[in-house]
Amino acid sequence: MRLASSFAIILCLLFFPSLSWAHPKLNTLSISEARELMLLEKLSSERLTKFYLEQIALNNKRGAGINAVVQINSAALDSARTLDEERRKGKVRGPLHGIPILLKDNIDTGDGMANTAGSIALANNIPDKDAQLVSVLREAGAVILGKTNLSEWANFRSFHSTSGWSSLYGLTKNPIEHSRNTCGSSSGSAAAVAAGFAMVAIGTETNGSIVCPSAATGLVGIKPTLGTVSRDGIIPIAHSQDTAGPMARNVADAVYLLEAMHSFNEQDPLAQHANSNLSVHLKANGLQDKRIGVATNLAGFHFGVDALFDNALALMSTSGATLIDIEMPDRSVFSDDEFTVLLFEFKHGLNHYLKQANLPHTLASLMEFNIAHHKQTMPFFKQEIFELAEKKGPLSEQIYLSALERSKRLAGPEGIDLVMQRYQLDLIVSPTTAPAWKTDLVNGDHYMGGTSSFAAVSGYPHITVPMGHYQGLPVGISMFAGHLAEPVLIEAAYGFESRLKAQ
Repeated sequence: MRLASSFAIILCLLFFPSLSWAHPKLNTLSISEARELMLLEKLSSERLTKFYLEQIALNNKRGAGINAVVQINSAALDSARTLDEERRKGKVRGPLHGIPILLKDNIDTGDGMANTAGSIALANNIPDKDAQLVSVLREAGAVILGKTNLSEWANFRSFHSTSGWSSLYGLTKNPIEHSRNTCGSSSGSAAAVAAGFAMVAIGTETNGSIVCPSAATGLVGIKPTLGTVSRDGIIPIAHSQDTAGPMARNVADAVYLLEAMHSFNEQDPLAQHANSNLSVHLKANGLQDKRIGVATNLAGFHFGVDALFDNALALMSTSGATLIDIEMPDRSVFSDDEFTVLLFEFKHGLNHYLKQANLPHTLASLMEFNIAHHKQTMPFFKQEIFELAEKKGPLSEQIYLSALERSKRLAGPEGIDLVMQRYQLDLIVSPTTAPAWKTDLVNGDHYMGGTSSFAAVSGYPHITVPMGHYQGLPVGISMFAGHLAEPVLIEAAYGFESRLKAQ
């Protein structure tokens, strides 16, 4: 892999302490604050980019050893300088102008960085062009700082995988408590933002891979409506559920990033035109007059989480929201169908992606590679999900079509939609998941709770926002609703965050 030039920047920073001039609050700076400082010429994109590179140099491989950032874009500083020059000439592209961001390492870039899914097999997969998402981010003025680790193959290789571990890059630590897991699969993106390596990052989600790591590291994560962000150039799991989304320290930053991410892919039959002006919904009184369904059957898995959830509900009530206890249908009614769909679509989508990538070119040859290099690729868990997927046939098979129809209907029209219509709700809330568990490479992940499936399978939006800490570990509250409901979710999320900070 061509990483030598990337990490040359970091080595330079390590030996030039004069670069540690940093503004004392740069590590907590928001997009709005950075934009204001740049407007006043008190901060430049180059300076901000150097600051984050320094933080990565200090605590990614060295120091705390978070191991969240796995590749540095060697063109990042040049990009920052170009954007600074544009600003000096009066051209400002938008809220992201000059803001450094990190990308999950399953997203193509055309700047020499590999796109690996954390797999040794794709270590030399150097795309020749940007994913459409990356192109629109560059157009919006973002500085692509580098790429982040992930749970290998987005946690879709084995039932016994450990979130945050990949055969190519090793284990990412949770910056909140190093022995605790980051959840996954957008593990590195979450850990990087929580560790102060970037203001914001991009994750991807098929089911839970944005919201769970965000909750585990005390971040805001948004899984947008399916199809509102282009999936072109992203290593796939399942086209009926896959999406990229923002991860940030606060709701506003996540929303600014999401606005810039909106990208309509004409080649994608599931593409959706999104509301392009979401930031107008950043309202401090966003909870006022909201009818909120409290999914009581999605709580109750952890007493500490329940106490925080009760406090969050009380805060919502005193902020003008009307709370209605509801029960969501049992998600087990569609979970088997969902898995069937994922297996079929993974084989289909991955074979298509690998045709354009460096070897291997098929799922079957990928499995053969893993077997041939099993000491490196499979020291902790095997590839039984790959094996199940490889046995699946084309997407024209009736078993796939029936599973897709049932899972979509039960999660969406007969799930979220039905409950919201019955109780005339604006949104539904529940705890996102339990506090981060201790990482265990021997036995793999051990989740407790989790509410991502309804929004993931239906393709509807889902936001997680920090609601407090249990024994020092962050816990998130989930907010989800129907198709293209981002505006109402953003109002509720920002309103909740504003009230919680004011306490």
